[in-house]
Amino acid sequence: MHGSQQSAARGRSPRRPRTVAVSLQHDRVRRVMLAAAITLTLGLGAGLAAIGNVEAADPATAPLERPIGPPSFADVAERVTPAVVNVTVEQQPLRRMSRNGVPLPEGLPEGSPLREFFEQFGGLGDMPMPFQREGEGSGFIIDPTGYVVTNNHVIESADTIEITLIDGTKYPARVIGRDSKTDLALLKVDGAPPLPYVDLGHSGEARIGDWVLAVGNPFGLGGSVNAGIISARGRDINSGPYDDYLQIDAPINRGNSGGPLFDARGRVIGVNTAIFSPSGGNIGIGFAIPAETAAEIVKELRDRGHVERGWLGVQIQPVSQEVAGSLGLVEAAGVLVADVLPDSPAMAAGVKSGDVITEAAGEAMQEYRDLTKLIAGIDPGTEIELKVIRGGKVRQLTVAIGRMPQDDLATTKPGEAAMDIGPRIGLFLAPLTPEMRKERGLDADAPGVLVAQVEKGSPAQRAGIKAGSLISMVGQEPVTSPDDVARAVREAAEQERPSVLLRVEQDGEQRFVAVPFA
Repeated sequence: MHGSQQSAARGRSPRRPRTVAVSLQHDRVRRVMLAAAITLTLGLGAGLAAIGNVEAADPATAPLERPIGPPSFADVAERVTPAVVNVTVEQQPLRRMSRNGVPLPEGLPEGSPLREFFEQFGGLGDMPMPFQREGEGSGFIIDPTGYVVTNNHVIESADTIEITLIDGTKYPARVIGRDSKTDLALLKVDGAPPLPYVDLGHSGEARIGDWVLAVGNPFGLGGSVNAGIISARGRDINSGPYDDYLQIDAPINRGNSGGPLFDARGRVIGVNTAIFSPSGGNIGIGFAIPAETAAEIVKELRDRGHVERGWLGVQIQPVSQEVAGSLGLVEAAGVLVADVLPDSPAMAAGVKSGDVITEAAGEAMQEYRDLTKLIAGIDPGTEIELKVIRGGKVRQLTVAIGRMPQDDLATTKPGEAAMDIGPRIGLFLAPLTPEMRKERGLDADAPGVLVAQVEKGSPAQRAGIKAGSLISMVGQEPVTSPDDVARAVREAAEQERPSVLLRVEQDGEQRFVAVPFA
């Protein structure tokens, strides 16, 4: 027994460590579970505390004490919009179709297929033609008696004009005067009670970056206010000789033309006129006529019904770097005379094609717009001094300003001298024969040589010169033979000028073209 008991004792002894080990393991598990429970409890408590904090906070929709962003334009818009009007234009019914004043088909010769067509189908002359809506634009009242400023292109083809106030009241309007060169027109409403109006201000204080409001009638929707800034000043968009636009990014869409441009104080600083857009829609580049320009034109239209301008009688173009280099000028400044019109003040004063006008009436001419604006503002009959560069020498000329006829006082040519880096001039010239002179309506002693051929890929071709053109001057000297041209070109090259300046008559126009040397 004793041995068996010992044996049994030995047999049980190994289980104690295992039992102890299990107990320790369970203890560890209990401690981990307890820690996890405590952590979970603390976490839930923190979560509940956070939830309690959210519930205790102010609502997210509570408004701010002060607005964030630029100041509101509501006060300005409320004050000025009653003076802004919609301008609706209509054209009278089309007249009976006629030929040389005789109604169709009687106006067509016997046996004519068109006459048989009209006789068979009764002709179109008897068809009723309803009013044809031409379009809508904008304008603004500048006088309580009913004077309205708008763009000329808004009312140019109109037979009847109607303006609509912001409250929907409509009035017929008549044209007092219009000026196509600045694209401005003045209308008058008769028989209306005193109307709300705004004064034409001045854009001189407006700075690039200032806030502006464009008010008008986009797409015929009615009065609309758009905000933006002035992006640039003095823009030339090649719409006429007096371009001097404010560039803005306030949207000017179709129907906004003729509407006012206000500054942030509600003063009219411009007339919304044009946009630049490849697609025809607003891309943030709009143009407005400065208010001071509009004020001058409106005064003329109101007093005379038309604008009276001074007239010099020259065709001009800018002095580009290429032109300046061709003439040996120190800087690209001044106005290049491309042609002098017959019987003009300029011709009487001795101005010649190729002259570079550097000063007029004591004012420096930096670009062609300086001359057109200056001359336009001078009363006809006034004598002024012109300073010109001719043949490398400065000359003083006295000219009596004339009264502008229907044509422009100074017509800018369609392009500046072309830049070119071609290796050759590439012109093949021929003398003008009597037959050629007669065919072209030239005098027997008129200077010039014929461009017989232009080498493909040459500087002359890249400069836009075509076969059949006439070259009448090289630099500032007339030429009468191909040898004259060759000699003048050699002289320009010997003087190490970058290009040679040619006066080219092409497609009925005279212009100077700078052709670089190889």
